[in-house]
Amino acid sequence: MAGMTEVGARDAVVAADWRAAVREAAVALVELGVAGPDYPDACVKVVEQNGPYIVLTKGLALVHARPEDGGLGVGVAVTRLATPVEFGHRDNDPVDLLLAFCTPGPDAHVASLSRLARALSGGLADRLRAAADHDALAGELKGALPDA
Repeated sequence: MAGMTEVGARDAVVAADWRAAVREAAVALVELGVAGPDYPDACVKVVEQNGPYIVLTKGLALVHARPEDGGLGVGVAVTRLATPVEFGHRDNDPVDLLLAFCTPGPDAHVASLSRLARALSGGLADRLRAAADHDALAGELKGALPDA
């Protein structure tokens, strides 16, 4: 099933700080089988090295690392936090919603990112926040990614 995107969701996740939140979000990809065991730490390093640029819009972070850091397949997972965390972003803190993604290579990386960007500009974050429960959360994300 080449080209398929694996989709996951985690709801009401408790995270003490942004590092824990990023790890929790990336663990969802490991659980889906699309990321290797080192991927969560690689995602934390991205923020440590580059700052909170992954906080794209109010309350939403896009968690990722390079494909060679453990991307085994194409996957996207949403994590909704029980309590928002601060990333140190001037405009978009605190974060309550994390979208984690991974791909096995740079081409899929770009395609996945552009699909996610389109979904977000179409109101995906609001729909995810409004989702009643875990199943609704997963359903919204699946609905936003045509190949999922």
